Amino acid sequence: MSSRSVSARRLTAAVALAGAVTLGATACGGTTKDSNAKDSAKAPAAAPTASADPAAPLKKGLTVAFLPKNVNNPYFTTSDTGGKKAVEAAGSTYKEAGTSSATDTAGQVSYVNALTQQQVDAIAVSAQDPGALCTALNQARKNGVKVVTYDSDTDTSCRDVFVSQASAEDLGRTEVQLMAQQIGNKGRIAILSAAQTATNQNTWIGFMKDELKKPQYKDIQLVKVAYGNDDAQASFQQTQGLLQQYPDLKGIISPTTVGIKAAAQYLSGSKYKGKVRLTGLGTPNDMRAYVTDGTVQSFELWDPGKLGALAAHTAIALASGQISGAPGQTYTAGDMGTFTIGQDSTVVLGKPTVFDKSNIGQFNF
Repeated sequence: MSSRSVSARRLTAAVALAGAVTLGATACGGTTKDSNAKDSAKAPAAAPTASADPAAPLKKGLTVAFLPKNVNNPYFTTSDTGGKKAVEAAGSTYKEAGTSSATDTAGQVSYVNALTQQQVDAIAVSAQDPGALCTALNQARKNGVKVVTYDSDTDTSCRDVFVSQASAEDLGRTEVQLMAQQIGNKGRIAILSAAQTATNQNTWIGFMKDELKKPQYKDIQLVKVAYGNDDAQASFQQTQGLLQQYPDLKGIISPTTVGIKAAAQYLSGSKYKGKVRLTGLGTPNDMRAYVTDGTVQSFELWDPGKLGALAAHTAIALASGQISGAPGQTYTAGDMGTFTIGQDSTVVLGKPTVFDKSNIGQFNF
């Protein structure tokens, strides 16, 4: 949550060339990740206004580009496939671009710049870093490109709408609640996250820490937050390291589909299987075997395909002038129904789903 389409591969080649020019220009200017963030703070793009026509016809023939945190990640393969189907069903053209690493922020910047040069109508991006993309995204917006973030947000001044998987608070708090149930509200736990700069991960972890302050969790101690950078091998090694450092660990929360699968793989073949509880965010297809064999009791997630589809519908509604991103505006997302833009120009997909032995067989993604 895989192979990309022919058009995606062609885009990658085109972006590589344009990206080389872009990187050369930024190198001459001495631009860094920090200076990107500072520049955006000095001259942010204008905030969304209420100027929009909800009755405007849905435009066809648009070009919508998806820029995930990293390509060939099963989670983003699923979400972007959902986006592709929605874009093409609406009579527009889908493109995908991206780096192979979830921590290559400079690479994401170069792709945004290249897509801007290609004059796409909208970009849907899952940001690796909250500030590093701001200058590039705001330049895209000045050039008429609509910007939607999905899965992981940027600073609010750097995009038009953020399509959130679920309430960040719901996700953070429910993961603690799932873990507490499984360890009887007592013991040491750790968190296995993705990249240290990932906006969504850090937001969820913030709510996890806040949830743990409640009296009912007084006997649960969070001992460490480890980072696997959404890399399977690194996440596997981080899990191994956590158990070596804390042999009395009772549970691990991994709010990343790559991390939870890697952690489950390690636990399933170790002496800790069934003794150290694991929960977090995963896909049913990735986690089914580990739920079946007792390595994992329960975990949660939203449907990533629907997340990608909602990002696509939102991008098309923006490019069609039906919405501007202002809070309170409503629009129809195909057969997904009507959505309302909330605070900070955020649209929420819905509540997370908990998967366990009783229902995991009903899902295929």
